Amino acid sequence: MQRQTHPPRLNWQETVESQGLLYHTIDGEPYWDETASYRFDSAEIDLLEDAGNELQQRCIEAAQHIIDKDLFNRLQIPPHAVPLIVDSWERDEPSLYGRFDLAYDGQSAPRLLEYNADTPTALLEASVIQWFWLKEQQPQADQFNSIHERLIDAWKGMAINSGLHFCCVADAAEDLGNLEYLRDTAIQAGLQTTQLFINEIGFEQVEGRYVDLDESPIECMFKLYPWEWLVNEYFGRKLATAGIRVIEPAWKMLLSNKGLLAILWELFEGHENLLPASLEQGVFRDNYVVKPLLSREGENITVHRNGQVHEMEGSYGGKAAVYQQLASIPCLDGNYPVIGSWVIAGEAAGIGIREDRTLVTTNASRFVPHYFV
Repeated sequence: MQRQTHPPRLNWQETVESQGLLYHTIDGEPYWDETASYRFDSAEIDLLEDAGNELQQRCIEAAQHIIDKDLFNRLQIPPHAVPLIVDSWERDEPSLYGRFDLAYDGQSAPRLLEYNADTPTALLEASVIQWFWLKEQQPQADQFNSIHERLIDAWKGMAINSGLHFCCVADAAEDLGNLEYLRDTAIQAGLQTTQLFINEIGFEQVEGRYVDLDESPIECMFKLYPWEWLVNEYFGRKLATAGIRVIEPAWKMLLSNKGLLAILWELFEGHENLLPASLEQGVFRDNYVVKPLLSREGENITVHRNGQVHEMEGSYGGKAAVYQQLASIPCLDGNYPVIGSWVIAGEAAGIGIREDRTLVTTNASRFVPHYFV
């Protein structure tokens, strides 16, 4: 694995905008960053693909373990959400996608930092934008990226026999960009789709069903909106009786919770793709990370490194956390890359790389393309 630097394409902003990436710049700084790229060889790509598939299997086993042993309380999952999760799991509701964040230095095995199993973003960048960059800038090389084709096939395999509503919060350009991309793949799969925002969803008390702005019933919904928010909202609590299918399924609450990291270590201690982790404080003396169970975008993560403490700000503080050994993330030209391993319909399908000047990846961390030879 090598980090390479090079000048960006002329008018790159217009180019990526034409491909759907309207949020290429955040606070005046490039989010999509093509002044660098990561070069792999085919053996490294095979290793990353194998790690993605292996971790997905271990996570499925961990979900079954949580249900069998009734460990919901350890993950701070509210009791009223448990029947939704169990019902979803027992009906084997299919998952569309997820993203493992991995630490990888090109030498040792990739290690799991966390699993973005419910509402992962940076999908458009990984699937489309870096692919077009490759074709223009590295046409003789290849890229670990079958995300687009896998998404279309996954939609076709979901047996959706109704219209499909796509929902996210309003006034969030990144969420809307990812949502519209996913909607496009569903359309290419032959599905009838409608887009609306979460606050536009209505609920008919008499009929006991959710409706859209045309008062048409919502029978199947893809929501780029966290399950832990949804189940704690008034109308979200109607999900159990409203006869609606939700993607991602409710059982993904088990895998999007960072307490999963501790459960995985308890089940598979010593696994080469895992880092030691615990739900108990005091296991590590130094060189560890504290992560709230439900934090996002690096908020409220605390890094203990060589006696120094670095805490990220955010809105998830003061809640239950998981303690994880500090990963060995390489520092290349002052940048710490984290590899996002995309899983589509349960199989590894490609990677996207985010990098930052610090060890914590945030919503402003740059997306950098990759290729392999």
